[in-house]
Amino acid sequence: MKLAFIIDPIHQLDPGHDTSVALMEAAQQLGHRVWVTQTNLLSVVKGKAWALFQQVELVPVELVEGRWLAANPWYNLREFSFTLLETMDAVFMRTDPPVNDAYLYATYTLDYIDQNKTLVINNPSGIRAANEKMYALQFSQCIPETIVSADKQVIRQFVEAKGSTVLKPLGNKAGEGILFLQSGDRNFNSIVELSTLQGRLPVMVQNYLPEAKEGDKRIILLNGEPIGALNRLSSSSDFRNNMAAGGTVAQTEITPREQEICALLADKLRQDGLIFVGIDVIGGHLTEVNVTSPTGIREIDRLDRTSLGHQVIKWLEKKVYQGIG
Repeated sequence: MKLAFIIDPIHQLDPGHDTSVALMEAAQQLGHRVWVTQTNLLSVVKGKAWALFQQVELVPVELVEGRWLAANPWYNLREFSFTLLETMDAVFMRTDPPVNDAYLYATYTLDYIDQNKTLVINNPSGIRAANEKMYALQFSQCIPETIVSADKQVIRQFVEAKGSTVLKPLGNKAGEGILFLQSGDRNFNSIVELSTLQGRLPVMVQNYLPEAKEGDKRIILLNGEPIGALNRLSSSSDFRNNMAAGGTVAQTEITPREQEICALLADKLRQDGLIFVGIDVIGGHLTEVNVTSPTGIREIDRLDRTSLGHQVIKWLEKKVYQGIG
């Protein structure tokens, strides 16, 4: 297969952590060719999506004493070529949030790919429809009590009723801007004003789950089916469990309750073309549905001695060889 990955600049990626690298590496190991590009290198010409691509060859990481070790250099790029995206068998949209104007415009460009010829993972319209915080609201039976508002009084009433809450910006990633907000906090006004840009931007506020102290589980779903999980634990100096915020990871299993949550989401994810997804679960409650560039493969593979990247690419092989349309 010919596979394209729309990523952040490759020199900024961490080969021992980034899921995009794990997927590209797995594709190469299974005999496929890989190209990379960035959102600012996409174009629409005569009604078709094009990109300025570079073919990439990777040196796979090695697991040594429980750590992924990468060669230096760990990749080699060929010359740029201006290529029609429909000549690829699949295109992975893996640029990190925030989902800003540039990100949205890239998804509009990807709409000009005929998905009967080339599979886009994840579907651009699905990405636009699935804000990673808001998307979970439709599954009310498995989320914590939640509001979304820019109104200070609405937020105050919720916080006073719940006592302890978590405030989340709707567009950030990796725990950025997430705040612990308690009833009676003397900084309440400032926190809400800063987070909502003086009432112009809504935020999510959720009832704080004490089980968060036991970890925040990331579950990877492939076409609606869970294929692996890890537990993220906060550092002693931060209440957030995100790896980017200094959290650590631990091996875990998917519980029956978490299987129920995955099953509840499966049909909707498939309907929206959200093939590769990471959900976050705390204490049996769904907190986020990550569809832009969900991560965790490297950590799961290290802990479980598996290869989720190979599972994803083998699933894709079947999809492509059977005929995408």
